[in-house]
Amino acid sequence: MLALLCLAAEGQTPDCGLVPGWQQQGPVRSYTPDNLFDYMDGNAEGYIVYRFVALKGVTCRSGGDTIVFDVFEMADPEFAYGIFSANKDQKQGIEKIGMGGQVLPRRATFAKDKYYVELAANPAKDHTAALRAFAAAIEKRIAGRGVPPDALNWFPREKLAPDSVRLVPESVLGLRILKRGYIGQYEFGKAFLVAEASPEAAIQTMTRLRERIGQTTPGTIAEESFTATDKYLNGMCVFRKGRYVGGFANLKPGQDATADAARLADNVR
Repeated sequence: MLALLCLAAEGQTPDCGLVPGWQQQGPVRSYTPDNLFDYMDGNAEGYIVYRFVALKGVTCRSGGDTIVFDVFEMADPEFAYGIFSANKDQKQGIEKIGMGGQVLPRRATFAKDKYYVELAANPAKDHTAALRAFAAAIEKRIAGRGVPPDALNWFPREKLAPDSVRLVPESVLGLRILKRGYIGQYEFGKAFLVAEASPEAAIQTMTRLRERIGQTTPGTIAEESFTATDKYLNGMCVFRKGRYVGGFANLKPGQDATADAARLADNVR
C-alpha cells in the first residue's frame, strides 16, 4: 500500500526530467490554501474558490528558456475541470488532454482527475513543442478520470456557444440561492444547472427562487417548473428534476425557452 501511495504521489509531481534537455532550476515549490497568496498575490482567491488543496511546482530551464511547471491539487475532478475552464483562453478550442486542455505558444493547461496543470514559458517566443511535450508526459503519469464532468454533455448543443459550459463555484447567475453549478451561453440566453444535496434540498431552492423573483407562472417541465421575468435576470424558465434545479435566464422579451429547458431536463441523469 505504501509503495502504491508513493507511486501515485510521484505521478502528480512536476519533474523537469520528463522532457530531455531540461533541468530543474531552484527548489520545489509547495503551497496550501493558507499561503497560496504568497505565490500568486491577487490571483490566489480565484483558485481557492475552486476548492484548491495543494500545489507542487518547479521551474525548468533549457539554455535561455524557462518553463514554470505547476501542478494544483483540487478537491475533486469537477473542481479541477472548473479551474481549467475558468483559466483557459476563451477564444481558443479545447484539446483532448486529460479531461480537457490547451497548448498555446507560451502557455499550456489541462485538467485530469483532481489535478490541474499549468505550464508557462519564457522568453516571448513560440514554445509550443516543449509545452506540448511536458503536458503529454505529466498527463500520462496522472491516474484517474480522463473525461469531462457528465453535466457538460447534458446541455443541448443547438445554439450553444462552443466550449462555453463551465462550472461556477458559487452564486450561479449571481444568486446566493444557487450555490454551485454549471452555466452555458446560448444565442438567446444563459442556461444553468445546479445540483443540490437531495431532492428535498432542491425543492427548498425552488421555493426560495419563487419567493425572490415574486410573480411566477407554473409550467409542466420535469417535476416542477415556472416561468417569470426578473428585474436583473430578465426572462426565466426554471425547472426541478430530482436534486437538480436548472433552466434558462437572461431571455429577451417574448423569448420562449420552454422547449430548450425541457431538453436540458430530459438530459439530466
